[in-house]
Amino acid sequence: MTTGTDFDLTAVHEAVEAAAPDRPCVVFRERNITYGMFGERSRRLAAALRNAGLGLHRERSELQGWESGQDHLALYLLNGNEYLEAMVGAYQARVAPFNVNYRYVASELEYLLTDSGATGIVYHSEFAPVLSDVRARLPLLRYLLQVADDSGHPLLEGAQWYEDALAAAEPEPRGTNQHSPDDLYVLYTGGTTGMPKAVLWRQADIFVGAMGGRQLGSGEEWASLDAIAADAVHGGAKFMACAPFMHGAAHWMAFNAFTGGNTVVIPDIVDRFDPVATLRQVDELGINVLLIVGDAFGRPLVDAIESGEWDLSSLLVLASGGAALSPGVKDRLLTAVPTMMIVDGLGASETGSQASRVSSAGQQPSSGSFAPGPGMCVVDETMTSVLAAGHEGIGWLAQAGRVPIGYLGDEAKTRRTFPAIDGIRYAIPGDRARLLADGTLELLGRDSVTINSGGEKIFAEEVEAALASHPAVFDVVVCGRPSERWGQEVVAVVQLAEAVHVTDDDLSRHAAIALSRYKLPKEFIRVEKVQRSPSGKADYRWAKAQAER
Repeated sequence: MTTGTDFDLTAVHEAVEAAAPDRPCVVFRERNITYGMFGERSRRLAAALRNAGLGLHRERSELQGWESGQDHLALYLLNGNEYLEAMVGAYQARVAPFNVNYRYVASELEYLLTDSGATGIVYHSEFAPVLSDVRARLPLLRYLLQVADDSGHPLLEGAQWYEDALAAAEPEPRGTNQHSPDDLYVLYTGGTTGMPKAVLWRQADIFVGAMGGRQLGSGEEWASLDAIAADAVHGGAKFMACAPFMHGAAHWMAFNAFTGGNTVVIPDIVDRFDPVATLRQVDELGINVLLIVGDAFGRPLVDAIESGEWDLSSLLVLASGGAALSPGVKDRLLTAVPTMMIVDGLGASETGSQASRVSSAGQQPSSGSFAPGPGMCVVDETMTSVLAAGHEGIGWLAQAGRVPIGYLGDEAKTRRTFPAIDGIRYAIPGDRARLLADGTLELLGRDSVTINSGGEKIFAEEVEAALASHPAVFDVVVCGRPSERWGQEVVAVVQLAEAVHVTDDDLSRHAAIALSRYKLPKEFIRVEKVQRSPSGKADYRWAKAQAER
């Protein structure tokens, strides 16, 4: 538990709704949904969930950190107003919604729905055939809401159309139902290095950690719902996330927008990132804040900016989270749109937002160094003490204060990842880092993708950054593979820019400017396209398979 003022996500959203009921809350294609309309729709969904028997069954005080006393609602959806309505509506019903990767094949979907113990699911018709394949092996899954789309797939047996369910439900007035700051927020990790795990947060903690619970400028936590509402009266900025809402950074941005009384604009094209369509919306709608995920989004975006004529004067902030935005791409973006700033965010499912880096035109772009946020620290190798700034060697990046309570159903991993040091709980998900003497964080990379070659630790992200700065490299993922001589050796899986020729020696020489010789790749594997998750994160399991093939 955390001392201080705690708010649940329902209370926050309803306070903003009361303050600005007529302001656009979500804009998606032809739909312009005000805060008042969004509130009614989410409360209708909450009523539908409660009528189906879903809700809270055991209070948080009766449970261990890795246990849940609430029903879980799977969100198997592309981006749309339904995704955000389902999140808020589930919170109002004291049901815990969670993210589902819509790229999953049947076996992966079955694993996730079994692991989560999902009793309900909201899904687009496009995914009905895959859900149908596994449904018979999911005895707990009893409530299905299907969102109509252009796929033409019929309603699954026993399911109900999403809009019909909302129309049939009678919403209770705002503020009627009791919610708790202890109610769960559930976020499944991406599973790019192992099986996905469900991170369990108290809503009060994730609100402060990543969803708008700190005041801009001061970083102080909000003292009251009245203060949040008073600030939201002056909102109205337009936020757009290019990443799917199933990725934490995307819906974190949406909820930050909600807390400020701003408008969430959803890209017209939802099954892929389309840079031209994105820029058209920025131009036509006057988007103020745009979220991308590293170079996988940044490179095609800046290519489109440089090759077209767009009015991007409304764009104040380009935010990047979840993957690195390399200095070269950042420099091109700031040259193309010098009036905006770029904010690199550092965080994880297990920590929330931890640190940031702000870049503006005229500065020398960099990567790997961040300004720490509240609660961020570095702990020693044994996870028994917090290291002071300027310490020697490499430690573990950690977060104190507002942190998760555990991993669903996994006591052992909960105790490993969220240990207590001197009576204080920390989140230590596995990133290596140094805290420099001036207080700057130097991020080295995730330990789970560290390569041990000849006794030396090599961080994959460090090698990726060195290669990504070469103009011929469009995308790159680095991994290790077994080596008789070294134990492991470094391999780079590279996607080159179109109509470009470059030799392996050229790439190696370029990387050697920033890397010691032992860190250089032993082989470069050329691929037509680097595979990433829909959120833009590197898929290291896929890269390892390419390297070992």
